[in-house]
Amino acid sequence: MHTREEKLEALGRVIDTLDILRVKCPWDAKQTNESLRPNTIEEVYELCDALIKEDNTNIRKELGDVLLHILFYSKIGEEKGEFDIADVCDALNTKLVYRHPHVFGDASVNGTDDVLRNWEELKLKEKGGNKTVLSGVPKALPAMIKADRITEKAANVGFDWECREEVWDKVAEEIAEFREAAAGGDRGEMEAEMGDVLFAVVNAARLYGVNPENALERTNMKFISRFNYIERRASEMGRALRDMTLGEMDALWNEAKAGEGDAE
Repeated sequence: MHTREEKLEALGRVIDTLDILRVKCPWDAKQTNESLRPNTIEEVYELCDALIKEDNTNIRKELGDVLLHILFYSKIGEEKGEFDIADVCDALNTKLVYRHPHVFGDASVNGTDDVLRNWEELKLKEKGGNKTVLSGVPKALPAMIKADRITEKAANVGFDWECREEVWDKVAEEIAEFREAAAGGDRGEMEAEMGDVLFAVVNAARLYGVNPENALERTNMKFISRFNYIERRASEMGRALRDMTLGEMDALWNEAKAGEGDAE
């Protein structure tokens, strides 16, 4: 691994390169915060994809792409005379020190739950910080991640079940209410009740220490892999999926599972 000096030198080279590109490259020169924003979102999702796959080669690559965007926004801020990358780093460092009084101060904690509670309380006290417990949850977050963050923040101030097993009664209640709405055939009511079911399941995942976004994405990738196997085997057999029975497709699905060594 590199020394601290080598790391700083590498960061300096990227900053110097970006400075040159901002002047000499027509594309880089015309970029604004607004024009970069969609690309930033894409880069973060690509990083998340590499993280889920534990693909270290692409994690390194995508981290570089995300870092480029951080430096780019900082460069634009510098050109406007508002802030630069040093201001960004100083603000981050100040926040980290302030929100970790158990490390940099004389506060004491008993585990990660206390750390998270202190973090939320300190955010509410900060000048220019969150005015309410849930105001710090970005509105643009995907619904699954937003639900996880909402329940986490509420739990950090004590709004939570005393025993995590109690959440399953809530999940069962919401499922029953959805089934009742489905029997009535009201699409709006069904959507509302399905939202409650999903929210309760996300809450359950949090209580059991499972990241629901990661869990669902793992299942997505597993389904894609198995379904691709069905499609490939059907093609090898000279069959079209639409012409196969559900039983035949289930048999191929089980083949795919057996090939993974998956007992699910």
